Amino acid sequence: MNTIGRLAKLVVIAGLFLACQHAQQPNSQTEAIAINQLLDTFHQSAAQADEQTYFACFDSNAVFIGTDAGERWDKASFQAWAKPYFERGHAWSFTAVDRSITFDVSGRMAWFDELLDTQMKLCRGSGVVEMTGKGWKIKQYVLSMTIPNALVDTVVQLKSAEEEIFLKQLTNKK
Repeated sequence: MNTIGRLAKLVVIAGLFLACQHAQQPNSQTEAIAINQLLDTFHQSAAQADEQTYFACFDSNAVFIGTDAGERWDKASFQAWAKPYFERGHAWSFTAVDRSITFDVSGRMAWFDELLDTQMKLCRGSGVVEMTGKGWKIKQYVLSMTIPNALVDTVVQLKSAEEEIFLKQLTNKK
């Protein structure tokens, strides 16, 4: 085969490779809609005390991190903690008022942050979602309270005594 023939063959192979790669890349706009639906379902199912749907939004090895420094749960522990809230007929009501989603290069993993209207006023939810064989699932969810900068000193003063105890406990574990 001459040089032009080899070059043409390489161009065809490269074109096929790129076409296959492009075909495997998910449509980020479509996937963003799916992630938004997942997160909206996640929040709505808590408000409706639908424990099954709420926890189905999590991957099996997901982690939930709450607002208290001691709140870091695997899925099973979080579900056990939350069970009484779901059993009473209403868990908590969070409504996203703003949300951003960013994808990794593969398009199969994304991270998000959202501002939430809650009974605690504005909170922030953030986390990681991954495309699984069962669709998008939450791998990690972090709930945090927002503190206006003008109130930080006051909040630090209010929480200092309790968090000093927690810090000593953590330090003694080492």
